[in-house]
Amino acid sequence: MITYNEIYEAARKERYADKLQPLPKNFAKEVASYLDEKKQMALKKDDDFSDVIMKTKKQLENAQTSFKEIIRRRRKKILTLVLVAAETGISKQDFENMLEIEKQLFENLMKNIEISDKQLNEVLNGSKQIKENKNLMICFKEDVDSFVGLTGDSVGPFEKGQIANLPKEIAQILIDGKQAELMEK
Repeated sequence: MITYNEIYEAARKERYADKLQPLPKNFAKEVASYLDEKKQMALKKDDDFSDVIMKTKKQLENAQTSFKEIIRRRRKKILTLVLVAAETGISKQDFENMLEIEKQLFENLMKNIEISDKQLNEVLNGSKQIKENKNLMICFKEDVDSFVGLTGDSVGPFEKGQIANLPKEIAQILIDGKQAELMEK
């Protein structure tokens, strides 16, 4: 069972060290048990123990604050490690000092950085072409009855003067047949 002093000491070490500090593998569970035990003690309403209860409540608040500080500082260090790993390709630095949930966070962040880098490189190298618009905006010059489109769906009917955004192939047939004209961009 973890103690308040151990939580405080872990926060102090994390605060003053540049690298992730080693923690027991079940640190979060032990802290959760400690906090639960202190909450149960703080809920007691016995006047004989009012000083003990006040001290317990204060320890509970301080332990919660210290734990949050530990997690916040460790996340900041992990983010720094992710950035270094993304630049250098070395991704196992301080890995042994990470809790299991922190290792998952690290791996997920690395995957997202890799995806982002790949997308950025595609844009920079021009391999992602701007998708060509597959439709044309046309204005009907005469009434047109409904007809079957390229996908087998019914298209129309359209009235003279009506504007429609249709697949290029269909629009071109209507333009060639003098039933519609291309709208200027």
